[in-house]
Amino acid sequence: MQADVVIVGAGHGGAQCAIALRQGGFTGTVAMIGREPEPPYERPPLSKEYFAREKTFDRLYIRPPQFWEEKQIDMVLGTEVLSVDPAAKQLSLSDGRTCTYGVLVWATGGDPRRLTCPGADLAGVHAVRTKADCDQLMGEIDGGVRNIAVIGGGYIGLEAAAVLSKLSCKVTLLEALPRVLARVAGPELSAFYEAEHRAHGVDLRTGVGVEALEGEGRVSGVRLADGTVIPAEAVIVGIGIVPSVGPLIAAGAAGGNGVDVDEYCRTSLPDIYAIGDCAAFACAYAGGTVMRVESVQNANDQATCVAK
Repeated sequence: MQADVVIVGAGHGGAQCAIALRQGGFTGTVAMIGREPEPPYERPPLSKEYFAREKTFDRLYIRPPQFWEEKQIDMVLGTEVLSVDPAAKQLSLSDGRTCTYGVLVWATGGDPRRLTCPGADLAGVHAVRTKADCDQLMGEIDGGVRNIAVIGGGYIGLEAAAVLSKLSCKVTLLEALPRVLARVAGPELSAFYEAEHRAHGVDLRTGVGVEALEGEGRVSGVRLADGTVIPAEAVIVGIGIVPSVGPLIAAGAAGGNGVDVDEYCRTSLPDIYAIGDCAAFACAYAGGTVMRVESVQNANDQATCVAK
């Protein structure tokens, strides 16, 4: 398998890069490799409209499935890149094949950050990152699960708590920092959302540490640092992501918290770009601080930059 441009990652950034290439008149071969079986779909609605059953999954597609065939973009789904050989310009894939590229665009995003405390691997502990994550959790709620603990007071945690409260679940939200949305909002906005969630029945607690998850085979409660145990038939963990850049770093790309890119999203490896949640860049608006920006708009902007 080979293509002039190979895009690894079938999320917002990868999809936008492929779209922008064709819109810009690129006529070479394009292949997109994605871990999930579904063609590119929107992530933000997963914890909102899709989780609340207000949108069916077919309404989340970034483009209709037939679009990719019409634009001659080869979709390789349900497949993971295991390693990158930048000298040979070759990828090793999880299905045993290899893929040769002219230019590689790494758009893999990140994986949910997992808890490291005892009990983190119990059944009933969920992330909200993919359609499969949401489907599994929705299935448990349909099966009668009603007592749910949400760990993390960022976007994912607050959105999930809001939806669950509408579904008549008993929700406890636990945030280690003194306020929710501490990374992205000022104290006044944090206070507003805390009050709003409490008004809708969410037991929201800030400044609390999680000591362990309790249960035999399946989670039954969350033990806090002060010894308090919060009963829970399911737990949602929303404590951020870990950028998915292992194969690139192993191949010699510069990076730490993500893979480092320049102002054109080029990595330190020849003919390899990185975009979206996994790309770390020096931000002129933050005094040159190297950071990753986890947003759809950033992924789309970087994808368009690379395509151009």
